[in-house]
Amino acid sequence: MKRIEEYVRSIPDFPEPGIIFRDVTSILQDADGLQLAIDKMQECLKDVEVDVIVGAESRGFMFGVPLAYNLHKPFVPVRKKGKLPCETISRDYDLEYGSATIEMHKDAIQPGQKVAVIDDLIATGGTIEAACKMIEDLGGEVVKIVFLMELAGLKGREKLKEYDVESVICYEGK
Repeated sequence: MKRIEEYVRSIPDFPEPGIIFRDVTSILQDADGLQLAIDKMQECLKDVEVDVIVGAESRGFMFGVPLAYNLHKPFVPVRKKGKLPCETISRDYDLEYGSATIEMHKDAIQPGQKVAVIDDLIATGGTIEAACKMIEDLGGEVVKIVFLMELAGLKGREKLKEYDVESVICYEGK
């Protein structure tokens, strides 16, 4: 069986020269790669007591929903501003060039719930840091954050240093 790293397509000089883009779609498009990715991410949660799985739009949905299904836990989406129909809470965060806002339903997390946050990639960490703060604003406890891939050179883990963070694959560069 192939290692999970072998399913990741690396595209040099995208989106700009000197950057190696790590393409998650090559994992999603291969049944064995997708199953291996979900299995590896689920292993990161094996000894963690979790009540709710939270996934960030949009690739956090792709990995978070199967994990929630396998673990028989509810799934809560964190979405871009203006996409959720009920009352929401929001958080602004910085991007490399500008800022953005994410939201979640105000009733999505109950006080005291133990939450695992799932996403495909940690780069600068801003999106997931904002998601964690919203979870805490609602009284939830972030007990684990799991990423499929990590770009260690962007130091996103530093923004999440107060949390238990695990990545399946770690690339040293950007």
